[in-house]
Amino acid sequence: MKMNESIRILVVDDEVNSTKLMKKILSKNGYIVTEENNSTRAKELIQKNNFDIVVSDMQMPELTGLDLLKSKPEDVLFILVTGFGSIDSAVESMKNGAFDYISKPFNMDEFIFKVGKAAEHFKLNKQINSLRSQVEENYSFGNIIGKSRKMQNVFELIEKVAKAKVNVLIEGESGTGKELVSRAIHFNSARKDGPFIAINCSAIPDNLLESELFGHTKGAFTGAVDTQLGVFEQADGGTLLLDEIADMPYTLQSKLLRVIEDWEIKPLGSDKVKKIDVRLISATNQNLREMISKKKFREDLYFRISTVNINLPPLNERKEDIPLLVNFLLKKFSDKFGRNLSIDANGMEILIKSDWKGNIRELENVIERAVISSVNDVLSKKNFKFLIEMAGHENPFDTEMVSGDIKQMEKYYISKVLEENSWNKLKVSQILGIDRKTLYKKIRDYGLE
Repeated sequence: MKMNESIRILVVDDEVNSTKLMKKILSKNGYIVTEENNSTRAKELIQKNNFDIVVSDMQMPELTGLDLLKSKPEDVLFILVTGFGSIDSAVESMKNGAFDYISKPFNMDEFIFKVGKAAEHFKLNKQINSLRSQVEENYSFGNIIGKSRKMQNVFELIEKVAKAKVNVLIEGESGTGKELVSRAIHFNSARKDGPFIAINCSAIPDNLLESELFGHTKGAFTGAVDTQLGVFEQADGGTLLLDEIADMPYTLQSKLLRVIEDWEIKPLGSDKVKKIDVRLISATNQNLREMISKKKFREDLYFRISTVNINLPPLNERKEDIPLLVNFLLKKFSDKFGRNLSIDANGMEILIKSDWKGNIRELENVIERAVISSVNDVLSKKNFKFLIEMAGHENPFDTEMVSGDIKQMEKYYISKVLEENSWNKLKVSQILGIDRKTLYKKIRDYGLE
């Protein structure tokens, strides 16, 4: 199957030879092409929304190309063919929603390139529009989103772990969703009707952490004016998450080990032992094995808490999940702010290509900032300029910045066309409008082998 086989294109021109030539070239490149020489009939065809891309001449009897442009459905991409040097017409067409324009008489290589660019844009938009239903149907586990193989493996592991009472260790960078995974395990287990208690070990002073974990009696220490239940007792019959367990003081780790071995606690100031029934989940963004070698974390405790180990991949290692996450977050913010939010292909492309060192938490913050600062419900590349500025470099996919980084744009486009044509260099050179020798050189120069 040709890569463009599903893209439907309407070519419109009152000159029959012109539409026949365009149809011949586009059909060779795998597109489904219809030609029309009457602008009034063309308008009727466009309004029926049977086409993905329309390529239309500007000057025609009865209706102009601009008239056709103004009548198109929102999701149809429009390329206007204008007279040579007619800048005013080109500017007007872009203002009215044209995807691109070509000067006439046009270069065939440029023509193929611009239609190819529109086809890529259409495919990405189509993918974005189908994501919302896919998220809930195929790619979510609770509020955890992902279609990547790594995340599907995590989902499978959650499902298995949820059915057994085993201690679980979740490892992953900050912002990867460790607490969400903990909640998913709890609420998909037989303990779902019991309590889910989460405590951050790094957020509690060392001298108070023992009391928080195991509780204390009145007068057990200065300031203990009342008896307090510890989180182990609060989580009895349910699940306890010890987040950032790597920050637990080494001296307290031995006490935690004894509790896990016997499932008994003794509150501070009490001589009574209490039996507890708790599923323990621990989480950390640090490398516990390295900490063990440096004598900062007990090896025997490590083996107790990690009967099953779940590693969460950073967002930069599962970028195919970004469109799913973005649409999930836009739905969340639509509910929060009472809006109907979405994102266009250019905005999505910037998010996919960005470096997410803060993982999902950073992505969520960036989208919320863009939503708050945007007056429109459709987010686009301009809403994420602050992201480019924070990164300290130009984004090659921002068309307002392309002039300074043409090579990056060219590298991206060539790599995309190569991938989508299974590295058939003859076909790729034809699509790009360059000879194979030039293509081989560019592949070498850009390190695409």
